[in-house]
Amino acid sequence: MRTAHHVETVRAAEAELMAGLPEGALMQRAAAGLAAACCSLLGKGRVYGSRVVLLVGSGDNGGDALYAGARLARRGAGVTAVLLGARAHGAGLAALRAAGGRVTEDPYEALAAADLVLDGITGIGGLGGLRPEAVPVARAARGSDAVVVAVDLPSGVDADTGEVAGEALPADVTVTFGTYKTGLLVDPAREYAGALRLVDIGLAATLPSVPAAEALQHQDVARLLPAPGAESDKYRRGVLGVVAGSSRYPGAAVLTVAGALRGGAGAVRYVGHVREAVIAAHPETLVHAGPPDKAGRVQAWVVGPGLGDGPGAEVAVAEVLASEVPVLVDADGLRGLDPDAVRERSAPTLLTPHAGEAAALLGTDRADVEARRLAAVRELAGRYGATVLLKGSTTLVAGPGGTGPVRINPTGTPWLATAGSGDVLAGLAGSLLAAGLHAVDAASCAAYLHGLAARRATGRGGPITATEVADALSGAWQDVREP
Repeated sequence: MRTAHHVETVRAAEAELMAGLPEGALMQRAAAGLAAACCSLLGKGRVYGSRVVLLVGSGDNGGDALYAGARLARRGAGVTAVLLGARAHGAGLAALRAAGGRVTEDPYEALAAADLVLDGITGIGGLGGLRPEAVPVARAARGSDAVVVAVDLPSGVDADTGEVAGEALPADVTVTFGTYKTGLLVDPAREYAGALRLVDIGLAATLPSVPAAEALQHQDVARLLPAPGAESDKYRRGVLGVVAGSSRYPGAAVLTVAGALRGGAGAVRYVGHVREAVIAAHPETLVHAGPPDKAGRVQAWVVGPGLGDGPGAEVAVAEVLASEVPVLVDADGLRGLDPDAVRERSAPTLLTPHAGEAAALLGTDRADVEARRLAAVRELAGRYGATVLLKGSTTLVAGPGGTGPVRINPTGTPWLATAGSGDVLAGLAGSLLAAGLHAVDAASCAAYLHGLAARRATGRGGPITATEVADALSGAWQDVREP
Protein backbone atom coordinates (compact mmCIF):
# COMPACT_ATOMS: atom_id res chain seq x y z
CA MET A 1 0.00 0.00 0.00
CA ARG A 2 1.24 3.46 -0.85
CA THR A 3 0.90 5.82 2.10
CA ALA A 4 1.05 9.60 2.02
CA HIS A 5 1.51 12.21 4.73
CA HIS A 6 0.92 15.92 5.19
CA VAL A 7 3.78 18.41 5.06
CA GLU A 8 3.59 19.20 8.78
CA THR A 9 3.89 15.49 9.59
CA VAL A 10 6.83 15.04 7.22
CA ARG A 11 8.68 18.01 8.68
CA ALA A 12 8.22 16.73 12.23
CA ALA A 13 9.44 13.26 11.22
CA GLU A 14 12.48 14.74 9.46
CA ALA A 15 13.34 16.87 12.49
CA GLU A 16 13.17 13.85 14.79
CA LEU A 17 15.32 11.79 12.44
CA MET A 18 17.89 14.56 11.89
CA ALA A 19 18.36 14.95 15.65
CA GLY A 20 20.15 11.60 15.65
CA LEU A 21 22.16 12.05 12.44
CA PRO A 22 25.25 14.04 11.47
CA GLU A 23 24.47 17.46 10.03
CA GLY A 24 23.45 17.27 6.39
CA ALA A 25 23.15 13.47 6.34
CA LEU A 26 19.44 13.49 5.48
CA MET A 27 19.93 15.82 2.54
CA GLN A 28 22.79 13.65 1.28
CA ARG A 29 20.52 10.59 1.40
CA ALA A 30 17.90 12.43 -0.64
CA ALA A 31 20.48 13.71 -3.12
CA ALA A 32 21.98 10.24 -3.56
CA GLY A 33 18.57 8.76 -4.39
CA LEU A 34 17.75 11.67 -6.68
CA ALA A 35 21.03 11.34 -8.57
CA ALA A 36 20.55 7.58 -8.95
CA ALA A 37 17.07 8.16 -10.41
CA CYS A 38 18.51 10.71 -12.86
CA CYS A 39 21.20 8.24 -13.95
CA SER A 40 18.58 5.61 -14.71
CA LEU A 41 16.53 8.12 -16.70
CA LEU A 42 19.53 9.21 -18.74
CA GLY A 43 20.23 5.57 -19.54
CA LYS A 44 23.08 3.18 -19.08
CA GLY A 45 26.35 4.69 -20.22
CA ARG A 46 24.78 8.06 -21.06
CA VAL A 47 25.53 10.02 -17.89
CA TYR A 48 29.03 10.94 -19.06
CA GLY A 49 28.69 13.83 -21.48
CA SER A 50 25.00 14.44 -20.81
CA ARG A 51 23.78 17.96 -20.16
CA VAL A 52 21.87 18.56 -16.94
CA VAL A 53 20.25 21.84 -15.85
CA LEU A 54 19.29 22.51 -12.24
CA LEU A 55 16.48 24.97 -11.54
CA VAL A 56 17.39 26.01 -8.00
CA GLY A 57 15.18 27.80 -5.49
CA SER A 58 16.10 29.19 -2.09
CA GLY A 59 15.13 26.28 0.14
CA ASP A 60 16.30 22.78 0.93
CA ASN A 61 14.61 21.58 -2.24
CA GLY A 62 17.20 23.57 -4.16
CA GLY A 63 19.91 22.10 -1.93
CA ASP A 64 18.81 18.57 -2.86
CA ALA A 65 19.09 19.53 -6.53
CA LEU A 66 22.55 21.05 -6.07
CA TYR A 67 23.97 18.03 -4.22
CA ALA A 68 22.44 15.67 -6.78
CA GLY A 69 23.93 17.82 -9.53
CA ALA A 70 27.35 17.53 -7.88
CA ARG A 71 27.06 13.74 -7.94
CA LEU A 72 26.12 13.79 -11.61
CA ALA A 73 28.99 16.16 -12.42
CA ARG A 74 31.45 13.77 -10.75
CA ARG A 75 30.18 11.07 -13.13
CA GLY A 76 30.99 13.23 -16.14
CA ALA A 77 27.75 15.09 -16.77
CA GLY A 78 27.88 18.75 -17.72
CA VAL A 79 25.81 20.36 -14.97
CA THR A 80 24.56 23.95 -15.06
CA ALA A 81 22.63 25.60 -12.25
CA VAL A 82 20.04 28.34 -12.74
CA LEU A 83 19.55 30.23 -9.45
CA LEU A 84 15.95 31.41 -9.16
CA GLY A 85 15.72 32.28 -5.48
CA ALA A 86 16.94 35.21 -3.43
CA ARG A 87 19.70 32.91 -2.20
CA ALA A 88 20.95 29.38 -2.80
CA HIS A 89 21.91 26.57 -0.41
CA GLY A 90 25.51 27.52 0.33
CA ALA A 91 27.01 24.10 0.97
CA GLY A 92 25.15 22.57 -1.98
CA LEU A 93 26.33 25.30 -4.33
CA ALA A 94 29.92 24.87 -3.12
CA ALA A 95 29.68 21.10 -3.70
CA LEU A 96 28.42 21.64 -7.24
CA ARG A 97 31.23 24.02 -8.11
CA ALA A 98 33.83 21.73 -6.55
CA ALA A 99 32.57 18.89 -8.76
CA GLY A 100 32.94 20.99 -11.91
CA GLY A 101 29.40 22.31 -12.21
CA ARG A 102 28.72 25.92 -13.07
CA VAL A 103 26.13 28.67 -12.59
CA THR A 104 24.69 30.46 -15.61
CA GLU A 105 23.07 33.83 -16.09
CA ASP A 106 21.40 32.65 -19.32
CA PRO A 107 18.96 29.86 -18.43
CA TYR A 108 17.43 29.70 -21.91
CA GLU A 109 20.64 28.77 -23.67
CA ALA A 110 21.32 26.04 -21.13
CA LEU A 111 17.76 24.68 -21.32
CA ALA A 112 17.78 24.56 -25.11
CA ALA A 113 20.62 22.03 -25.01
CA ALA A 114 19.60 20.09 -21.87
CA ASP A 115 19.04 16.33 -21.73
CA LEU A 116 17.59 16.46 -18.20
CA VAL A 117 16.20 19.26 -16.03
CA LEU A 118 15.94 19.02 -12.26
CA ASP A 119 13.08 21.12 -10.88
CA GLY A 120 14.23 22.29 -7.45
CA ILE A 121 12.44 25.65 -7.51
CA THR A 122 10.02 25.17 -4.61
CA GLY A 123 9.66 22.44 -2.00
CA ILE A 124 6.84 20.87 -0.05
CA GLY A 125 6.24 24.10 1.85
CA GLY A 126 5.53 26.10 -1.29
CA LEU A 127 2.08 27.72 -1.52
CA GLY A 128 0.38 29.03 -4.62
CA GLY A 129 1.78 28.86 -8.12
CA LEU A 130 5.25 29.72 -9.35
CA ARG A 131 6.54 33.22 -8.70
CA PRO A 132 6.29 35.45 -11.81
CA GLU A 133 10.05 35.54 -12.34
CA ALA A 134 10.21 31.72 -12.43
CA VAL A 135 7.38 31.26 -14.93
CA PRO A 136 9.33 31.98 -18.17
CA VAL A 137 12.13 29.64 -17.10
CA ALA A 138 9.65 26.89 -16.19
CA ARG A 139 7.92 27.27 -19.56
CA ALA A 140 11.27 27.04 -21.34
CA ALA A 141 12.11 23.87 -19.41
CA ARG A 142 8.80 22.25 -20.33
CA GLY A 143 9.16 23.34 -23.93
CA SER A 144 12.62 21.82 -24.26
CA ASP A 145 13.40 18.26 -25.31
CA ALA A 146 14.76 17.48 -21.84
CA VAL A 147 13.32 15.01 -19.34
CA VAL A 148 11.95 17.11 -16.46
CA VAL A 149 12.46 15.59 -13.02
CA ALA A 150 10.69 17.18 -10.04
CA VAL A 151 12.56 17.19 -6.73
CA ASP A 152 10.08 15.91 -4.10
CA LEU A 153 7.12 17.45 -5.97
CA PRO A 154 6.52 19.65 -9.02
CA SER A 155 7.00 23.33 -8.27
CA GLY A 156 3.70 25.19 -8.07
CA VAL A 157 1.50 22.38 -6.73
CA ASP A 158 0.18 22.07 -3.19
CA ALA A 159 1.77 19.08 -1.45
CA ASP A 160 -1.15 18.54 0.94
CA THR A 161 -4.18 19.00 -1.28
CA GLY A 162 -3.13 18.46 -4.88
CA GLU A 163 -4.48 21.90 -5.75
CA VAL A 164 -2.77 24.00 -8.42
CA ALA A 165 -3.51 27.62 -7.62
CA GLY A 166 -1.39 29.18 -10.36
CA GLU A 167 1.20 28.14 -12.91
CA ALA A 168 3.18 24.97 -12.14
CA LEU A 169 5.95 23.03 -13.87
CA PRO A 170 4.74 19.62 -15.13
CA ALA A 171 7.27 16.82 -14.63
CA ASP A 172 7.91 13.62 -16.52
CA VAL A 173 9.08 12.00 -13.28
CA THR A 174 8.78 13.08 -9.65
CA VAL A 175 11.34 11.72 -7.19
CA THR A 176 9.87 12.13 -3.71
CA PHE A 177 11.61 11.46 -0.39
CA GLY A 178 10.65 9.43 2.67
CA THR A 179 6.94 9.15 1.97
CA TYR A 180 4.47 10.13 -0.70
CA LYS A 181 2.94 13.57 -0.31
CA THR A 182 -0.84 13.49 -0.46
CA GLY A 183 -1.08 15.98 -3.30
CA LEU A 184 1.06 13.83 -5.56
CA LEU A 185 -1.68 11.19 -5.69
CA VAL A 186 -4.64 13.52 -6.30
CA ASP A 187 -5.64 15.48 -9.38
CA PRO A 188 -5.03 18.06 -10.59
CA ALA A 189 -1.48 17.80 -9.15
CA ARG A 190 -1.19 14.11 -10.05
CA GLU A 191 -1.21 15.07 -13.72
CA TYR A 192 1.77 17.36 -13.11
CA ALA A 193 3.79 14.71 -11.24
CA GLY A 194 4.31 12.20 -14.05
CA ALA A 195 5.74 8.85 -12.94
CA LEU A 196 6.41 8.65 -9.20
CA ARG A 197 9.57 7.30 -7.57
CA LEU A 198 9.95 7.06 -3.80
CA VAL A 199 13.42 7.33 -2.24
CA ASP A 200 13.82 5.77 1.20
CA ILE A 201 15.66 8.22 3.48
CA GLY A 202 14.86 6.45 6.75
CA LEU A 203 11.66 8.27 7.72
CA ALA A 204 9.60 5.14 8.36
CA ALA A 205 10.68 4.95 12.01
CA THR A 206 9.58 8.52 12.78
CA LEU A 207 6.41 8.82 10.70
CA PRO A 208 3.06 8.16 12.46
CA SER A 209 1.43 4.81 11.79
CA VAL A 210 -1.77 6.42 10.47
CA PRO A 211 -1.20 8.33 7.20
CA ALA A 212 -3.23 11.17 5.75
CA ALA A 213 -3.99 9.13 2.64
CA GLU A 214 -3.37 5.69 1.22
CA ALA A 215 -3.62 4.01 -2.14
CA LEU A 216 -4.36 0.29 -2.40
CA GLN A 217 -2.27 -2.03 -4.55
CA HIS A 218 -2.98 -5.49 -5.94
CA GLN A 219 -2.00 -7.38 -2.81
CA ASP A 220 -4.13 -5.13 -0.60
CA VAL A 221 -7.22 -5.63 -2.73
CA ALA A 222 -6.61 -9.38 -2.98
CA ARG A 223 -6.45 -9.57 0.82
CA LEU A 224 -9.74 -7.69 1.25
CA LEU A 225 -11.85 -9.33 -1.45
CA PRO A 226 -14.24 -12.09 -0.33
CA ALA A 227 -13.75 -15.62 -1.58
CA PRO A 228 -16.45 -18.33 -1.37
CA GLY A 229 -15.69 -21.36 0.75
CA ALA A 230 -16.81 -24.97 0.48
CA GLU A 231 -19.91 -24.27 2.59
CA SER A 232 -20.89 -21.06 0.80
CA ASP A 233 -24.38 -20.52 -0.51
CA LYS A 234 -25.94 -17.45 -2.10
CA TYR A 235 -26.81 -15.95 1.27
CA ARG A 236 -23.31 -16.43 2.67
CA ARG A 237 -21.89 -14.82 -0.48
CA GLY A 238 -24.31 -11.92 -0.10
CA VAL A 239 -27.66 -10.99 -1.60
CA LEU A 240 -27.87 -7.45 -2.91
CA GLY A 241 -31.09 -5.53 -3.35
CA VAL A 242 -31.16 -3.04 -6.24
CA VAL A 243 -33.69 -0.22 -6.58
CA ALA A 244 -32.84 1.43 -9.89
CA GLY A 245 -34.05 2.32 -13.34
CA SER A 246 -37.16 3.94 -14.76
CA SER A 247 -39.00 4.09 -18.06
CA ARG A 248 -36.60 6.86 -19.10
CA TYR A 249 -33.45 5.12 -17.85
CA PRO A 250 -34.02 1.34 -18.01
CA GLY A 251 -30.36 0.71 -18.81
CA ALA A 252 -29.30 2.03 -15.41
CA ALA A 253 -31.02 -0.90 -13.74
CA VAL A 254 -29.52 -3.40 -16.18
CA LEU A 255 -25.99 -2.03 -15.68
CA THR A 256 -26.27 -1.85 -11.89
CA VAL A 257 -27.38 -5.47 -11.78
CA ALA A 258 -24.54 -6.39 -14.16
CA GLY A 259 -22.00 -4.76 -11.85
CA ALA A 260 -23.43 -6.62 -8.87
CA LEU A 261 -23.43 -10.02 -10.59
CA ARG A 262 -19.93 -9.57 -11.99
CA GLY A 263 -18.88 -8.28 -8.60
CA GLY A 264 -19.56 -11.61 -6.96
CA ALA A 265 -23.00 -11.22 -5.39
CA GLY A 266 -24.58 -14.52 -4.45
CA ALA A 267 -27.88 -13.20 -5.78
CA VAL A 268 -29.42 -9.91 -6.82
CA ARG A 269 -32.99 -8.88 -5.97
CA TYR A 270 -34.22 -6.18 -8.31
CA VAL A 271 -37.07 -3.91 -7.24
CA GLY A 272 -38.40 -1.45 -9.79
CA HIS A 273 -40.35 -0.69 -12.94
CA VAL A 274 -38.10 -2.22 -15.60
CA ARG A 275 -38.16 -5.83 -14.46
CA GLU A 276 -38.61 -7.15 -18.00
CA ALA A 277 -35.44 -5.43 -19.21
CA VAL A 278 -33.46 -6.72 -16.23
CA ILE A 279 -34.65 -10.30 -16.66
CA ALA A 280 -33.98 -10.19 -20.39
CA ALA A 281 -30.38 -9.18 -19.77
CA HIS A 282 -29.79 -11.18 -16.59
CA PRO A 283 -32.23 -14.08 -16.16
CA GLU A 284 -30.61 -15.09 -12.85
CA THR A 285 -31.95 -11.91 -11.21
CA LEU A 286 -34.75 -12.17 -8.64
CA VAL A 287 -37.36 -9.48 -9.35
CA HIS A 288 -40.10 -7.88 -7.28
CA ALA A 289 -42.57 -5.07 -7.84
CA GLY A 290 -41.84 -3.58 -4.41
CA PRO A 291 -41.82 -2.03 -1.93
CA PRO A 292 -38.24 -2.89 -0.97
CA ASP A 293 -39.12 -4.23 2.48
CA LYS A 294 -41.38 -6.85 0.85
CA ALA A 295 -38.81 -8.01 -1.71
CA GLY A 296 -37.14 -10.63 0.48
CA ARG A 297 -33.92 -11.06 2.40
CA VAL A 298 -30.93 -8.92 1.39
CA GLN A 299 -27.59 -8.13 3.03
CA ALA A 300 -27.28 -4.66 1.43
CA TRP A 301 -29.13 -2.26 -0.88
CA VAL A 302 -28.17 -0.07 -3.82
CA VAL A 303 -30.65 2.72 -4.52
CA GLY A 304 -30.68 5.57 -7.00
CA PRO A 305 -29.22 4.78 -10.44
CA GLY A 306 -31.65 5.95 -13.13
CA LEU A 307 -34.62 6.49 -10.78
CA GLY A 308 -35.33 9.90 -12.28
CA ASP A 309 -36.47 12.99 -10.43
CA GLY A 310 -40.08 12.11 -9.65
CA PRO A 311 -41.58 11.65 -6.17
CA GLY A 312 -41.20 7.90 -6.49
CA ALA A 313 -37.44 8.26 -6.25
CA GLU A 314 -37.65 10.07 -2.89
CA VAL A 315 -40.00 7.41 -1.55
CA ALA A 316 -37.70 4.59 -2.67
CA VAL A 317 -34.67 6.21 -1.04
CA ALA A 318 -36.56 6.76 2.21
CA GLU A 319 -37.78 3.15 2.28
CA VAL A 320 -34.30 1.74 1.69
CA LEU A 321 -32.68 4.04 4.25
CA ALA A 322 -35.21 2.74 6.78
CA SER A 323 -33.71 -0.74 6.48
CA GLU A 324 -31.14 -2.12 8.92
CA VAL A 325 -28.58 -3.27 6.36
CA PRO A 326 -25.80 -1.33 4.59
CA VAL A 327 -27.09 1.00 1.88
CA LEU A 328 -25.34 2.55 -1.13
CA VAL A 329 -26.98 5.72 -2.48
CA ASP A 330 -26.03 6.78 -6.00
CA ALA A 331 -27.09 9.14 -8.80
CA ASP A 332 -30.76 10.21 -8.55
CA GLY A 333 -30.94 8.88 -5.01
CA LEU A 334 -28.54 11.63 -3.93
CA ARG A 335 -30.84 14.44 -5.08
CA GLY A 336 -31.98 16.34 -1.99
CA LEU A 337 -30.63 13.66 0.34
CA ASP A 338 -31.34 14.55 3.97
CA PRO A 339 -28.16 14.46 6.11
CA ASP A 340 -30.16 13.70 9.26
CA ALA A 341 -31.83 10.69 7.64
CA VAL A 342 -28.40 9.28 6.84
CA ARG A 343 -26.77 10.15 10.15
CA GLU A 344 -29.59 8.51 12.12
CA ARG A 345 -29.04 5.12 10.48
CA SER A 346 -27.53 2.35 12.60
CA ALA A 347 -26.15 0.49 9.57
CA PRO A 348 -23.39 1.82 7.27
CA THR A 349 -24.24 4.14 4.40
CA LEU A 350 -22.10 4.67 1.30
CA LEU A 351 -22.65 7.69 -0.94
CA THR A 352 -21.15 7.63 -4.45
CA PRO A 353 -21.48 11.09 -6.05
CA HIS A 354 -19.60 12.50 -9.02
CA ALA A 355 -18.34 16.06 -8.75
CA GLY A 356 -21.59 17.65 -9.90
CA GLU A 357 -23.67 15.67 -7.41
CA ALA A 358 -21.16 16.39 -4.64
CA ALA A 359 -21.36 20.10 -5.45
CA ALA A 360 -25.15 20.02 -5.11
CA LEU A 361 -24.92 18.25 -1.75
CA LEU A 362 -22.36 20.77 -0.51
CA GLY A 363 -24.08 23.84 -1.94
CA THR A 364 -21.14 24.83 -4.12
CA ASP A 365 -20.20 24.49 -7.79
CA ARG A 366 -18.60 21.62 -9.67
CA ALA A 367 -15.37 23.50 -10.41
CA ASP A 368 -14.79 24.04 -6.69
CA VAL A 369 -15.20 20.32 -5.95
CA GLU A 370 -12.84 19.35 -8.76
CA ALA A 371 -10.21 21.84 -7.61
CA ARG A 372 -10.50 20.78 -3.93
CA ARG A 373 -11.27 17.08 -4.16
CA LEU A 374 -9.74 16.07 -0.82
CA ALA A 375 -11.52 18.81 1.09
CA ALA A 376 -14.81 18.01 -0.66
CA VAL A 377 -14.82 14.28 0.09
CA ARG A 378 -13.91 14.89 3.73
CA GLU A 379 -16.59 17.55 4.11
CA LEU A 380 -19.26 15.29 2.63
CA ALA A 381 -18.28 12.39 4.86
CA GLY A 382 -18.43 14.67 7.88
CA ARG A 383 -21.76 16.27 6.97
CA TYR A 384 -23.56 12.97 6.33
CA GLY A 385 -21.72 10.73 8.79
CA ALA A 386 -21.33 8.31 5.89
CA THR A 387 -18.60 6.77 3.80
CA VAL A 388 -18.24 8.79 0.60
CA LEU A 389 -16.80 7.63 -2.72
CA LEU A 390 -16.20 10.75 -4.81
CA LYS A 391 -15.95 9.73 -8.46
CA GLY A 392 -13.78 11.57 -10.95
CA SER A 393 -10.33 11.86 -12.44
CA THR A 394 -9.02 10.75 -9.06
CA THR A 395 -11.61 8.68 -7.20
CA LEU A 396 -11.42 9.24 -3.44
CA VAL A 397 -12.98 7.38 -0.52
CA ALA A 398 -13.44 8.94 2.92
CA GLY A 399 -14.83 7.12 5.94
CA PRO A 400 -17.65 8.41 8.17
CA GLY A 401 -16.70 11.75 9.67
CA GLY A 402 -13.94 12.28 7.13
CA THR A 403 -11.21 12.21 9.76
CA GLY A 404 -9.27 9.05 8.91
CA PRO A 405 -7.00 8.37 5.95
CA VAL A 406 -8.56 9.07 2.57
CA ARG A 407 -8.26 6.18 0.13
CA ILE A 408 -6.99 7.30 -3.28
CA ASN A 409 -7.72 5.02 -6.21
CA PRO A 410 -4.66 4.51 -8.46
CA THR A 411 -6.41 2.63 -11.28
CA GLY A 412 -8.85 3.91 -13.83
CA THR A 413 -8.69 5.67 -17.16
CA PRO A 414 -10.33 8.77 -18.68
CA TRP A 415 -12.26 6.39 -20.93
CA LEU A 416 -14.42 5.59 -17.87
CA ALA A 417 -16.12 8.95 -18.46
CA THR A 418 -18.92 7.22 -20.31
CA ALA A 419 -22.64 6.80 -19.68
CA GLY A 420 -23.49 3.97 -17.31
CA SER A 421 -20.03 3.29 -15.89
CA GLY A 422 -21.13 4.74 -12.56
CA ASP A 423 -24.08 2.34 -12.49
CA VAL A 424 -21.70 -0.59 -12.91
CA LEU A 425 -19.55 0.77 -10.08
CA ALA A 426 -22.57 1.13 -7.81
CA GLY A 427 -23.59 -2.49 -8.38
CA LEU A 428 -20.03 -3.70 -7.85
CA ALA A 429 -19.59 -1.76 -4.61
CA GLY A 430 -23.02 -2.90 -3.42
CA SER A 431 -22.11 -6.55 -3.99
CA LEU A 432 -19.03 -6.11 -1.79
CA LEU A 433 -21.14 -4.46 0.92
CA ALA A 434 -23.51 -7.43 0.76
CA ALA A 435 -20.53 -9.79 1.10
CA GLY A 436 -19.71 -8.17 4.44
CA LEU A 437 -16.89 -5.75 3.61
CA HIS A 438 -16.71 -2.55 5.61
CA ALA A 439 -17.96 0.40 3.59
CA VAL A 440 -14.51 1.97 3.10
CA ASP A 441 -13.06 -1.35 1.93
CA ALA A 442 -16.05 -2.09 -0.31
CA ALA A 443 -15.82 1.34 -1.93
CA SER A 444 -12.06 1.36 -2.43
CA CYS A 445 -11.90 -2.24 -3.72
CA ALA A 446 -14.80 -1.55 -6.08
CA ALA A 447 -13.09 1.56 -7.47
CA TYR A 448 -9.86 -0.38 -7.93
CA LEU A 449 -11.53 -3.28 -9.77
CA HIS A 450 -13.65 -0.89 -11.82
CA GLY A 451 -10.49 0.86 -13.00
CA LEU A 452 -8.73 -2.39 -13.82
CA ALA A 453 -11.76 -3.59 -15.76
CA ALA A 454 -11.77 -0.38 -17.78
CA ARG A 455 -8.09 -0.82 -18.60
CA ARG A 456 -8.81 -4.35 -19.76
CA ALA A 457 -11.74 -3.17 -21.86
CA THR A 458 -9.73 -0.43 -23.56
CA GLY A 459 -6.99 -2.85 -24.61
CA ARG A 460 -4.53 -0.64 -26.46
CA GLY A 461 -6.61 2.42 -25.74
CA GLY A 462 -9.84 3.75 -27.14
CA PRO A 463 -13.53 4.21 -26.34
CA ILE A 464 -15.33 1.69 -24.17
CA THR A 465 -18.92 1.18 -23.06
CA ALA A 466 -20.24 0.53 -19.58
CA THR A 467 -21.31 -2.94 -20.71
CA GLU A 468 -17.74 -3.70 -21.73
CA VAL A 469 -16.51 -2.53 -18.33
CA ALA A 470 -18.97 -4.84 -16.59
CA ASP A 471 -17.96 -7.75 -18.81
CA ALA A 472 -14.29 -7.15 -17.94
CA LEU A 473 -14.83 -7.30 -14.18
CA SER A 474 -14.20 -11.04 -13.94
CA GLY A 475 -10.82 -10.52 -15.58
CA ALA A 476 -10.05 -7.70 -13.15
CA TRP A 477 -10.69 -10.06 -10.23
CA GLN A 478 -8.27 -12.51 -11.81
CA ASP A 479 -5.65 -9.79 -12.30
CA VAL A 480 -5.79 -8.99 -8.60
CA ARG A 481 -5.81 -12.57 -7.36
CA GLU A 482 -3.09 -13.73 -9.76
CA PRO A 483 -0.97 -10.65 -10.59
